Amino acid sequence: MSYLVVDLVFLALAGALAALLSRRARRRPGTWTAVLAGGAVLLALTAVFDNLLILLGLYAYAPSALTGLFLGAVPVEDLAYPLAAAVLVPLLWRALTARQARGSASPEDRRRAPRARALRTEERP
Repeated sequence: MSYLVVDLVFLALAGALAALLSRRARRRPGTWTAVLAGGAVLLALTAVFDNLLILLGLYAYAPSALTGLFLGAVPVEDLAYPLAAAVLVPLLWRALTARQARGSASPEDRRRAPRARALRTEERP
């Protein structure tokens, strides 16, 4: 099995999860800006440091499992994982922080809540 096949399966799963998470993220401004900015930085760092690691001989790839497309010494297949992380991490962060924000209220808000409910019920005839 080639690295490209593994990458495509991994990216398809990451894309499906991103599609589910992005439904919630659409309502929040700046989500896709974070994805693009984080992705650019992550891909640049991956390209630089993977080139160094490969050139130093710290790891290598089976040539028979590669497509033959390289960015310096880095095979393009190696960029699939940071690409998936660049999409998923900001979306997961937004989804998890939105859930936490909905579930947590300040102590003052909790003290006011019973009174606010009582006032609303008293105003109704």
